[in-house]
Amino acid sequence: MKNINRYFDHTLLKLEATESDIAKLCSEAKEYDFYAVCVNSCYVPLTKELLEGSDVKIASVIGFPLGASSIDIKAFETEWACSKGANEIDMVIHVGALKEQRYNYVRQDIATVVAAAMEYDAIVKVILETCMLTDEEIIKACELSLEAGAAFVKTSTGFSKEGATAHHVVLMKKTVGNDLGVKASGGIRDLAKAREMIEAGADRIGTSASVEIFKESEK
Repeated sequence: MKNINRYFDHTLLKLEATESDIAKLCSEAKEYDFYAVCVNSCYVPLTKELLEGSDVKIASVIGFPLGASSIDIKAFETEWACSKGANEIDMVIHVGALKEQRYNYVRQDIATVVAAAMEYDAIVKVILETCMLTDEEIIKACELSLEAGAAFVKTSTGFSKEGATAHHVVLMKKTVGNDLGVKASGGIRDLAKAREMIEAGADRIGTSASVEIFKESEK
């Protein structure tokens, strides 16, 4: 697949990640010309330093991985990450609020993060954690993300019971059309799975296996 490297958010979110691990992540992203790296917010300043002079974007996760931080805390973390160099924000929704149909809360949660990111010309991807949701809830979450001004909807944190599935990517793409991008993440570790997600409608792939997948595509 041509230019598959440009689909990748090269990701390292493990709790045991070290600064040397982040340095390796950034070095690989530059070497293989991946679209972005995705890191926890504490590593954004280091990542900015390491990627200086490259075109690789910096994505920071917010409210990760549970999404249960208060709206104000998510907004503060977003503002901090963007002020330190993040170009993209991957925020986790409040899944419980969605399930209780507290749609105004979910919309406000997303919109507040979007507003904070916009101050720095950063975009927001909304992580739905699709494995915890029904199809109807996924559709509603996509609609709320669109209403709140997000740029992408994203399948998963990769820290729950299941990651991205083609079914969920198709459903999300059908719901948002060309108005939002779709990012597939979680459990994408080989070329076949990456291709499956792209063919289902994913515009971006979040994976820690970007290098291996890219090398597989080159064979």
